[in-house]
Amino acid sequence: MEFTKGHGTENDFVVLPDPQVRLALTPERVGALCDRRRGVGADGVLRVARAGALLAAGVLDEIPAGVGADDWFMDYRNADGSIAEMCGNGVRVFAHYLASSGLETRDGYVVGSRAGARPVTVHAADVVSGEVTVGMGRVRELGESTATIAGWALPGIGIDVGNPHLACVDPGLSSEALGKLDLTVPPGFDPDLFPHGVNVEIVTALDADRSVDMRVYERGVGETRSCGTGTVAAAAAALVADGFRIAEDTGSVTVRVPGGAVIVGIENGSAWLRGPSVLVASGRLAESWWDGL
Repeated sequence: MEFTKGHGTENDFVVLPDPQVRLALTPERVGALCDRRRGVGADGVLRVARAGALLAAGVLDEIPAGVGADDWFMDYRNADGSIAEMCGNGVRVFAHYLASSGLETRDGYVVGSRAGARPVTVHAADVVSGEVTVGMGRVRELGESTATIAGWALPGIGIDVGNPHLACVDPGLSSEALGKLDLTVPPGFDPDLFPHGVNVEIVTALDADRSVDMRVYERGVGETRSCGTGTVAAAAAALVADGFRIAEDTGSVTVRVPGGAVIVGIENGSAWLRGPSVLVASGRLAESWWDGL
């Protein structure tokens, strides 16, 4: 079994090329593969296959709207083995991998996800470094809510970017204070608004350069160095706090995360995300180890 290890602003993934959809990605196997002591180590797994092949194998019950059977599909799993709808950093790494491996020669095409079609533009891609823009789809406000961190209640807004987020913008929070927050314990949230869990972003207010700092606790993973959909949610929440109307206005924000920085744009209710990708290494997984799981 071949694999590639890559990351987008240090949100890291194991990429598994599986065009015939022969791999049984059980939660136990994905969890072991992502474990940083007994496996390769990653925040998630990206299976590379066509949408039609995943449908035929029963991995997908249906192909999402806007995705063709011949389109590449990012079958994404969180580090705990659970299935996630979408991952913005993962799509960039996915598209970079397709280009560097020669599986895709186009600069622009659609990548399928469980959240729907995600158009990508590959600006640069060599065997190590890439730069990719991803169309992130519609941004929807879910209403006001509150996250709780170590007994501290943070007001925020629910944002749907194909997966659920609770983005909490604190105008009094500095980047230094943000870095000192304890995110080793899962933040509390309203299970009625988020029955399937939620990604929680803690965000500083927009500065003079239209930038924010963000940390994120991802459901099924824990704190990560970056979260692509989370940067979109953070940008949207920061803009809303500044008087922005998601469905009507146009704007962009640079979002700084512990793993680097990305640019998020929102135009009339739809978002795009541009940022780097790095492919660190490729190798083979031991078949007997995999089978033993």
